[in-house]
Amino acid sequence: MKITNAKVIVCSPGRNFVTLKIETDEGIYGIGDATVNGRELAVASYLQDHLVPCLIGRDASQIEDIWQYFYKGAYWRRGPITMAAIAAVDVALWDIKAKAANMPLYQLLGGASRTHMLTYTHANGETIEETGDKVAAFKEQGWKAIRVQSAVPGLPVTYGVEKVGSLAQAEDKPRETLWDTPTYLRFLPKLLDHLRDRFGYELHLLHDVHHRLTPQEAASLAKEVERHRLFWLEDAVPAENQESYRLIRQHSTTPLALGEVFNSIHDCRQLIQEQLIDYIRTTPLHAGGITHVRRIADLAGLYHIRTACHGAADMSPITMGAALHFDRWVPNFGIQEYAFHPDEAKNVFPHEWHLKDGYLYSGEKPGHGVDIDEKAVEKYPYRQAYLDVARLSDGTMWSW
Repeated sequence: MKITNAKVIVCSPGRNFVTLKIETDEGIYGIGDATVNGRELAVASYLQDHLVPCLIGRDASQIEDIWQYFYKGAYWRRGPITMAAIAAVDVALWDIKAKAANMPLYQLLGGASRTHMLTYTHANGETIEETGDKVAAFKEQGWKAIRVQSAVPGLPVTYGVEKVGSLAQAEDKPRETLWDTPTYLRFLPKLLDHLRDRFGYELHLLHDVHHRLTPQEAASLAKEVERHRLFWLEDAVPAENQESYRLIRQHSTTPLALGEVFNSIHDCRQLIQEQLIDYIRTTPLHAGGITHVRRIADLAGLYHIRTACHGAADMSPITMGAALHFDRWVPNFGIQEYAFHPDEAKNVFPHEWHLKDGYLYSGEKPGHGVDIDEKAVEKYPYRQAYLDVARLSDGTMWSW
């Protein structure tokens, strides 16, 4: 199958998305996601100007060679723009190859390790009680695992306490928010105390720190919340210094999750080999597609570390479809995040994967089971958007 055309589609159906569509001379096409929140135009430009011209005329079935061509052919590599662009190509090619074989993607990867995937969503409240009420509503719907976040008293905006599926700030510059670590460290155990008193210990609870703590603070918090038996504590410290997780491990048995901001196996190699985390959160979108995420998962599996693909709403239904087929195959699957997509996005990207009783199902259509309605795309022109930034009360920039 020769690649005859490839085009980049940028749109904003409730969220901003960058899609790559690759067409072949046999009439089969595949689509991949290249969204990098806040940098959509940068990755779209890189795709259109650098990768698309090199795709035309290539054999679409030679996925490994094309992946290596784009990765090793870039002297400066591994960055978020490069790896998201390669991911779009890779996922689209896997989609094409599975369609040509007339089988769902998970079968092409080697077959199913499971029939459905445990998933978690987000219960975000302005107060402890509101968070508890949202947990109760999700539990009633059949969810078995829920990430819990609540507004920290005294802070005007708290990470995670936003409308689910909402568009990032559509402004001319990022919104600045305030952060206070001591207040947060005093508050979080109170939130978890309330939730465990109300729901017991059968429900899986997860919490995202979002890189806000120092290693010492994170070690103290992980030890403090051991009694709450969290499914995991996520992104406790900035991930650039992988050694910092040694300190947390030395002081606590609370399970740790990390990796949604990672772009390659090199970003998590030490964490995996030293068994400093329990769940690796890299996704096909941000870590070079199915081809590269499989390598990360294989390395993690050697050290009893499970996968837990990032699934925020700023990753399109394409990424979710690809991730679910990867989840269905991968032997060391742990859990899959799902933060819902706006209705507009569901209309632009019709898909077969679906949610039922707290589990996600990949579907059985050939390929990854997600398509794009290009006529619907025209209704949603691109909108510039930014993620927030955070400062301490004295003006110091902090991790968001």
